[in-house]
Amino acid sequence: MSQCPPRSILLVNKLRTDPIVRAIDDLLNHVRTIYPDVKIYAEDRPDAPNGAQVWRSGPSAAPVDLVVTLGGDGTILHAASLFSHGAVPPVLSFSMGTLGFLLPFHIDDYVKGLEAVFSGKATILHRMRLSCSFYDREGRKIGSDAEDIYVDGQHLTEAVPTESHDAQSDGMIVSTPTGSTAYSLSAGGPIVHPSLSAVLLVPICPRSLSFRPLVFPSSSSITLRIGDKSRAAAGVSMDGRTVHVLNPGESVTVQASPYPVPCINRSSIVDLPLPSIEGQEGVGPGKEDDWVRDINNLLQYNATFRSKALLRYSRGGDGS
Repeated sequence: MSQCPPRSILLVNKLRTDPIVRAIDDLLNHVRTIYPDVKIYAEDRPDAPNGAQVWRSGPSAAPVDLVVTLGGDGTILHAASLFSHGAVPPVLSFSMGTLGFLLPFHIDDYVKGLEAVFSGKATILHRMRLSCSFYDREGRKIGSDAEDIYVDGQHLTEAVPTESHDAQSDGMIVSTPTGSTAYSLSAGGPIVHPSLSAVLLVPICPRSLSFRPLVFPSSSSITLRIGDKSRAAAGVSMDGRTVHVLNPGESVTVQASPYPVPCINRSSIVDLPLPSIEGQEGVGPGKEDDWVRDINNLLQYNATFRSKALLRYSRGGDGS
């Protein structure tokens, strides 16, 4: 991460419940006290925090050096979508009780997280985004710009054939490595480390057992075309939002975006004093890979499903 301390912060948060309000107030008071020269921006919303300047997304948006999110994975996805046509500033994300694979920091660590950023000690994980373009049945581009999307990529949500060697399934998922632990995983896709540059193609309920998930290099361009004889259109969802409908003969082309999302690692604060908090949700900072810790902690990777009752019987024989 750049050695120059941030001069502006964009605060992005989920709906302002009482815990969110208190966390925002504490964080902003800390920034104003310790880093008084930093500009603080917030989205143009009725519940914007007092004293924050209004920030609007777009080509003429004010420059932002750091994005701070308070919420869950969805809040991070929303923050990334605010920079859909260009580079995303480093993202420092704090969990507000909702655990997910994109949340490195617990909200109690906001002082240490900000200190790591402003002291230049923060380390970055560049999470891939995908860029997609839509075409009509004559191959003409629909719209002028490609749109950057994040994490899950897009998936065709109707049971229609696509012309990928006439593959037929209930849908197709195109995913980044970060999205490999989301819808892609539920559809039987592989778990891929987010530091890898790859694009996943995962069929949803394929009709053929030979139609298996594929992992392509990030230089690949994947085109999914709805067959001319398809009896229905297909909705294209990006991170859970249906943003386009493909009619028979139309297609979408997906490739890696040149603008990844730089996420600040939890391991950035391992050299700072770390108080032990009993019963705290999530995993604390550590020198091992944050992703590996989250896979073990959140997914319970390779953990057995034997119940305590069965363990008791296996140890005691008669259950005594």
